[in-house]
Amino acid sequence: MGGCFSKPKPGMLHTAGGCWRGCRWLCDLCLALSLSPALVVEVKIEVVIPEKERNKEEMSPNGKASPLIYKVNGTTRHYHLEEHPIAGNPYHNPKDVVEASVCHVKDLENGQMREVDLGCGKALLIKDNGEFHAVGHKCPHYGAPLVKGVLSKGRVRCPWHGACFNIGTGDIEDFPGLDSLPRFQVKIEKEKVYIRASKQALQTQRRTKMMAKCISLSNYNLSSTNVLIIGAGAAGLVCAETLRQEGFSDRIVMCTMDRHLPYDRPKLSKSMDSHPEQIALRSKEFFCTYDIEVLTEMQVAAVDIKSKIAVFKDGFKMEYNKLLIATGNMPKTLSCKGKEMENVFNIRTPEDANRVVKLATSKNVVIVGASFLGMEVAAYLAERAHSVSLVELEHVPFKKFFGERVGRAVMKMFENNRVKFYMQTEVSELREQEGKLKEVVLKSGKVLRADVCVVGVGAVPATAFLKQSGINIDSKGFVVVNKMMQTNIPGVFAAGDAVTFPLALRNNKKVNVPHWQMAHMHGRIAALNMLAHGTEISTVPYLWTAMFGKSIRYAGHGEGFDDVVIQGDLDELKFVAFYTKSDEVVAVASMNYDPIVSKVAEVLTAGRTIRKRDVESCRGKSIALC
Repeated sequence: MGGCFSKPKPGMLHTAGGCWRGCRWLCDLCLALSLSPALVVEVKIEVVIPEKERNKEEMSPNGKASPLIYKVNGTTRHYHLEEHPIAGNPYHNPKDVVEASVCHVKDLENGQMREVDLGCGKALLIKDNGEFHAVGHKCPHYGAPLVKGVLSKGRVRCPWHGACFNIGTGDIEDFPGLDSLPRFQVKIEKEKVYIRASKQALQTQRRTKMMAKCISLSNYNLSSTNVLIIGAGAAGLVCAETLRQEGFSDRIVMCTMDRHLPYDRPKLSKSMDSHPEQIALRSKEFFCTYDIEVLTEMQVAAVDIKSKIAVFKDGFKMEYNKLLIATGNMPKTLSCKGKEMENVFNIRTPEDANRVVKLATSKNVVIVGASFLGMEVAAYLAERAHSVSLVELEHVPFKKFFGERVGRAVMKMFENNRVKFYMQTEVSELREQEGKLKEVVLKSGKVLRADVCVVGVGAVPATAFLKQSGINIDSKGFVVVNKMMQTNIPGVFAAGDAVTFPLALRNNKKVNVPHWQMAHMHGRIAALNMLAHGTEISTVPYLWTAMFGKSIRYAGHGEGFDDVVIQGDLDELKFVAFYTKSDEVVAVASMNYDPIVSKVAEVLTAGRTIRKRDVESCRGKSIALC
């Protein structure tokens, strides 16, 4: 049997379940949102299902009782959300409930957050506009302490990677990550705050939104689906999950050239020895439970927009009603002699990353390209390899993205960790011995010993199969979409690294933003507009890079910046860099100054402008961000 996750076989239904929710603008950089020490208080918290989620169980999107109705190709189809009966008491097992007293009502001021210990786990207690809320205290993405994040306009933003959660419901509102926070009930009695919580929720610190399931999957034809998603990265997965969260119960098929279910791709260069099952975004059981089918090792060769048919490389055809193109990009390769030999890698899969680590241990590694991938790989291998050499055309790494001063500070950190740079040159030849890489020859004449070579010289959008489709592709190969992630073809959407879209932050300029966070949001917006919600994208780009145990956070879109205002100490790697264009701050980066980047992201999200003169006037002084 092909199962839920393999290539479909002729005459066999690809079975269900396969493969998917102010004061002034700056505050002290050193304080950035630090809270006063915890005070002794008494609080009770109870885990409850948000009213919004209950309504989803009992009501359709149009406010009428289930079953819901959706039209597919003109045919009226009825479907039900998965049953989740709600008892009067949300705790079916009293032994799973814990109560703890945490604080007096006057111990928290408006706008304050505090971690409270309930004995078997912690919760985040928040006071906002005179009301108390309690949710999970860790970001479900990578476990960041949300108490160190940013509270603004009814949501808390993660200090590490920028994910946002509604403090009233716990729902995720901006990414990265897939899960929401558990929400706990807060009661006030005799001016004391009480919290009652499920032990399981305290331990998991995450909540998966309720989703619909596909009805009567056995009635479907193998070669027909309502929604076809080409690509199984963050954009594709979030699209599929959002459709189910919104009550969509028709067939969803994702297809990918990869052999694995969707996984955490940024870890390929940040945690190179991770195995596929360790970085999977969702389990196989998850896809089966919510009837999201994934066709692995399947490549789409063409799309016929008139017939609404995707043609696969092996000749298999699938008809669709709605289409999402989320194919991401493909790494560029070297053009020199020897580029095809063994031990030369473009890191595209977990197997690539694992093999590089194995071959590089105690050996000589040459990395071509000081890109994010190249620099992260160099950092990861520095302690494992005998030597790490990095070849780059520019004279400073990250110059175009972070600017020369920040780039030099990062370069110095790498040099202090035994990474050797060969700048303003490129590879002219790869030499082999007995079929394996032996040397890398540079155009400068330098010859580097090399047992392994990793190529990180950029990428191109994986959209060649669309050239004759009629879908609008720009001169660089990116799919052009509007604010709702729609292409020029009705019913066809695109998301992720392969698109250009109007960025609200930059006056709706069409841009390409190949960030993990942005791919998540693209997928969500596409799904909502497949369901005719009319939702426009307005998120602020947010990214991070990790090297030698340190992270650079970044928010905004600094393309074309003309100046950088630095606060802090670059030599100590404790700084904030404001990227400006004319008189406006368009992006910010920081190292060891959390949560300043998340705070700037909230300011930009609110549509407020940060002026260059404001950050310049704060040199050596405290800055405020609100």
